[in-house]
Amino acid sequence: MSTGNSQAASRIDLDLIAQMIAPGSRVLDVGCGDGDLLALLQSKKNVDGRGVELSQEGVNACVARGLSVVQGDADTDLAAYPDGAFDYVILSQTIQATRNPKEVMRALKRIGRCVVVSFPNFGNWRVRLKLLFSGRMPETRSLGYSWYDTPNIHLCTLLDFAELCEDLGLKIEDAVTVTGNRARRISRPGAIANLLASDAVFLLSRRD
Repeated sequence: MSTGNSQAASRIDLDLIAQMIAPGSRVLDVGCGDGDLLALLQSKKNVDGRGVELSQEGVNACVARGLSVVQGDADTDLAAYPDGAFDYVILSQTIQATRNPKEVMRALKRIGRCVVVSFPNFGNWRVRLKLLFSGRMPETRSLGYSWYDTPNIHLCTLLDFAELCEDLGLKIEDAVTVTGNRARRISRPGAIANLLASDAVFLLSRRD
């Protein structure tokens, strides 16, 4: 279910997520794609990793790599997991492809002690300029689809996502923005970060 299109951006995304995960943790990767992140976490962080992937092709690829992955839909199948089953639940480049992002985030909060989310930032200046001057839906390295065939149905900005976290009682423990091939840690998602970032990675915890 992962929708990242740029290999370079995706690689940075995975490395940044891996840095946020404590060694030996129990991890659930929702929308795990071909299993690149799970394989990285098992190799580098010795995690007890599980995955959920919508596409049968992705599941098959994961199983071929020896990964523990089941086919499932983030919008409907997370209810099967018990409260607090994992130390970290990861949603990498997938939240924008879900039908109900708020309910998916609520489920992640219930299942995991911490939640890690990465997504393309629709508030990036390139997106704004392309929409302003062309009058058409932007296509960028992180959003490399035409409007009629994109899996991205709920695009958001850094500020939108931070507001959703506040509404759900999720505390931002760490946040890293990606611009090109460069990553930058931010204390909080403000207007400048929202303008410059092409992608972002957030580490979240429960407030309650």
